Amino acid sequence: MKEELPSQYRYRRIIPCLDVKDGRLVKGVNFVRLRDLGDPAETAAAYSGAGADELVFLDITATVEGRKTTLETVRLTAERVSIPLTVGGGVRENSDIEKLLAAGASRVSINTAALNRPALLQEAAGVFGRERIVVAIDTRKNRELPSGFEVMAAGGTKPTGRDAVEWAREAAGRGAGTILPTSMDADGTRAGYDLPMTRAVAEAVEVPVIASGGAGTLEHLYEAIEIGRADAVLVASIAHFGTFTIREMKGYLAQRGIPVRK
Repeated sequence: MKEELPSQYRYRRIIPCLDVKDGRLVKGVNFVRLRDLGDPAETAAAYSGAGADELVFLDITATVEGRKTTLETVRLTAERVSIPLTVGGGVRENSDIEKLLAAGASRVSINTAALNRPALLQEAAGVFGRERIVVAIDTRKNRELPSGFEVMAAGGTKPTGRDAVEWAREAAGRGAGTILPTSMDADGTRAGYDLPMTRAVAEAVEVPVIASGGAGTLEHLYEAIEIGRADAVLVASIAHFGTFTIREMKGYLAQRGIPVRK
């Protein structure tokens, strides 16, 4: 059972995800076939004004290209919003976290670097506080692993052979304050979140879990929370392409008995 969460986490949160490549907002399917959707700072400002609870900004090619997150794009985005902003991409050490927080990030998401050196999580949590550390886990189905889900590294390009649920449990134990598991199989398909994966992760850790990958209907958001046991839902396609507004998402969840901030 999860520990009693701070009051801000008792509400279920709607979190638009900004995938950024070369300073531009993009969206793909299964981590490929990317479409340019415009300026991330402008989009972030619109979501902030529309009632989103938080934002996640991911520089999706930083790790693969062996570089850091583009700080100027982060700074421009942070200046336009009044809600918490989580930033990830190319984070390898505490100095990267420090720079992102200085650029306006509220939290920093770590993925491949934590897999390569798990002690980074303990170090980062000790310096910045675990509430600022998010561990992102890109997952793909693999029946050979105990949970049935494998961790993928380097922007989803490299299989690791590691069990996703076991890694989530270790990451939380080492200091991650939030776990963000994304289903590569479901990403961009709008066919619904991977509920078995999300629930397995949520039941394995005592920190908030954000469901990610596959939202296509309002029912999917409800399922991620009610069945997947997620504390928050990441949305991209259904928000970026105007399928539903943030208000419509929150209104639906409220009607289904899910506590949300108005």
